[in-house]
Amino acid sequence: MTGISDAGDGLHPDPTLRFTDRVDDYERYRPGYPEAILDVLRDQIGLAPGWVVADVGSGTGLSTELFLGHGHMVYAVEPNDAMRGAAERRLDGRPGFRSVGGTAERTGLADSSVDLVVAAQAFHWFEPARTRAEFARVLGEPKWAALIWNSRHTESTDFLRAYESLLSKHGTNYQEVRHEWKKDGSLEQFFQAGFERAVLPNEQVLDDEGLRGRSASASYLPGPGCLEYDALLADLRALFDAHAVDGRVRLTYDCEIFTGSLRDIA
Repeated sequence: MTGISDAGDGLHPDPTLRFTDRVDDYERYRPGYPEAILDVLRDQIGLAPGWVVADVGSGTGLSTELFLGHGHMVYAVEPNDAMRGAAERRLDGRPGFRSVGGTAERTGLADSSVDLVVAAQAFHWFEPARTRAEFARVLGEPKWAALIWNSRHTESTDFLRAYESLLSKHGTNYQEVRHEWKKDGSLEQFFQAGFERAVLPNEQVLDDEGLRGRSASASYLPGPGCLEYDALLADLRALFDAHAVDGRVRLTYDCEIFTGSLRDIA
């Protein structure tokens, strides 16, 4: 199944600013994460109650909420003020929630302070070598990390093929930011001692407003105020009208989970 990660950006040279003007749509219309991720992490790395988790690049807290719901203390580390504020508004008061203004390369967390570092839909924006060193610093032994992506299917239905064509037509540098890098050895360099991969199904069933909002959450598409925005909306409406069944369209994903230790190789 062909899939890509939906986090490209051709507009903001500083990736920490890329979603500042997309926060509301990101929070409402991005896909969440399957509960079964917790089962994968229990099987692969022994995730247990009481583990402290750092969710780095936590955004509006979609992945943070998954771990909070299972009783973990979670440091939600996010550099973007608007994204972090959205998470705080929704999650403040939840037991175990700790909001941190920091980056992957400088989290602000103490040495050996967490049992697991997670990056969901975010690692491709990090500087890999500095991030690996920082994650290893804040992790206690055996230094477990998990990288997670919702990789959208692009070819399995007529609608998904048409949606991919629309993104290619309207996206700023869309072809350049498609994330094929998972095949180029980056994961092997990050998980130097090896990693495991698991795949879970995920999907969104959207009405016309949901499809608009889901598209608006992508930073490579024109937003309100851009000259191309009206043309994008017209094409989205035509796409929806051509493919909706009972007033809904379906986006499907592979939720990919990569786990491994960041111990140095002897």
